[in-house]
Amino acid sequence: MHPNPTFRKTGRDRNVAFARDRGFGTLAVNGDPAPLLAHVPFVLSEDGGSAELHLVRSNPITAACATDLPAALAVQGPDSYISPDWYGIDDQVPTWNYIAVHLRGRLQRQPQDSLRPMLDRLSAQFEDRLAPKPAWLTDKMPPDALNRMLRMIVPFVLHVESIDGTWKLGQNKDDAVRLRAAEAVARDGIGQLVEQLAHAMRHPPAD
Repeated sequence: MHPNPTFRKTGRDRNVAFARDRGFGTLAVNGDPAPLLAHVPFVLSEDGGSAELHLVRSNPITAACATDLPAALAVQGPDSYISPDWYGIDDQVPTWNYIAVHLRGRLQRQPQDSLRPMLDRLSAQFEDRLAPKPAWLTDKMPPDALNRMLRMIVPFVLHVESIDGTWKLGQNKDDAVRLRAAEAVARDGIGQLVEQLAHAMRHPPAD
């Protein structure tokens, strides 16, 4: 999280909604000699209190999580380099605008028989966005093939204890300056999902 409180004023509800809509993040737990990381899709509960996810059985985090572990799930949003020229004012320096939400809590392994319902909720979350395409269902898999796949992965829940968000969108600039930069991001931005970032810069969180 960015240390400047100017970029950390977004309310919990909007951070939760952003993380739920993104549905993909980097899971991190302490390791030796370095943190263990995994890139995972997840389903975040309506209240933001828990995130369901799964890991490959051979993932080092799976082996480390015999009991519940402190963990963080970093959810990265759109981002882009910001040229000083875009502000239209003097004495500026290059920077990077971005959105990120961190979910922190305890990662807990779940019973194996909870895996298939969890996978059904996960696939439904993303299949629903592809409508009118008929939704893919685990029922479409041959039972033997499905069971082989299920044996390879393990269900987990992150019990979320805190949620922090950085919305670094130029809130410390006047509206006219921020909007000039937003238009330039939409036109020339070189980051990821730049049109989404430009939209967020035009409509920064007010809460």
